[in-house]
Parts: sequence; structure tokens; C-alpha cells
Amino acid sequence: MLTVAVLISGAGSNLRALLEAAADADFPARVIAVGADREADGFAHAETFGVPTLLVPWRGAADRDAWGAELDAQLRVWQPDLIVLSGLMRLLPAGFVEAWSPRIINTHPAYLPEFPGAHAVRDALAAGATETGASVILVDTGVDTGPILAQERVPIHPDDDEHRLHERIKPVERRLMIDVVRRIATGELDLAAAAAAATPASPTSAPA
Repeated sequence: MLTVAVLISGAGSNLRALLEAAADADFPARVIAVGADREADGFAHAETFGVPTLLVPWRGAADRDAWGAELDAQLRVWQPDLIVLSGLMRLLPAGFVEAWSPRIINTHPAYLPEFPGAHAVRDALAAGATETGASVILVDTGVDTGPILAQERVPIHPDDDEHRLHERIKPVERRLMIDVVRRIATGELDLAAAAAAATPASPTSAPA
């Protein structure tokens, strides 16, 4: 059974989806801890499912390494097989990533390497793109530059605004994330091999 720690910053809708999937006895992974950089609303989902929580308050960019060291120490108490970033709005320090690599994955609301960064949905609309997507990647020390594990296109409708488009991307993100966790748990997806063989994402222009 694959053990998973999930890191959040906000409402934790992806976390909720993973907790619901893991509640199925046939799902080959279990969430054993939920962590956050602030008092996140998503902790309520962990409480509902009886999953322990850990809080490592953000110390500011100047203390990023110290924050990462504390997060690392708390996670090592649980020894998860996999760390899933589910809306964590902090760039993990390089030391933390290197210590846990390749066992950290993240979801992103774009078809990487298109539109990396914190405003992917807004950026896709601003670029006038006709489609965007959702991706699941291995986390490296860059910003959304890790090897891609799964992704799917999502069309952009002429009347889309940022909220409407993001709401249509979210279910795709969740489905991809849950499937990636399942494939890791069953051995269908080898993260070490993926890290060694996959071509990392890199920023590029928007699709035509």
C-alpha cells in the first residue's frame, strides 16, 4: 500500500478527491498526513476522513530554507512513500526537493510546458489560446519544469473567463492526479525511471 502525504495552501479540492478515492478499499494508496503552510480550509477534509494534519507556517522567502527544513522534519515523522502537492502555493526549497526526489508530484492547470507559473489559466486566456489543459509532473527545483507524467487538453470556449475555465480544468486535474497516484502504487509508473528518462518541461510559446 502506497502511503501519501498531501501538501495544501487553500481549500484542498484536489485533496478531497484523493481522499475519496483512497477511501475505496480497492484503491492501492492511502493518505496518511496532510500538511499546509498556513491554517488552510482544506484541513477540514483531512478531519472528515480522520487523517492527521501538520502545520508549518510560511516564514517568508528570506527563510525559505529554514521553512523547508522544518517541513522535511515533520514529514519524516510520517515517512510517506509519495508527496502530492495539492495547491501548495510555495516554491519548495531545492534542498527539500533533492531530499525527497523523485517522490514529489504536482498538478498544474495547463498543458505544460505551456503556461507555467501561478497564473496559468489567466495567462492562457490573455494569450488568446484556443486550448489549454491539465498536467501532472514530477517536481524538480524549477517552476513547473519537471518531467511530465500525465496531461490532457482542455478547450477554451469563446465566452470563458478565468473562473469558468479553471472550473472546467479542475475535474481533469483531479482525474489525472488520482490515476497517476494509482499507477505509482501499482508499479505501472516508476518515478525513478520517469525522472531519468522523461524530457523535462520548459517554458514555450502558447499554442496557435
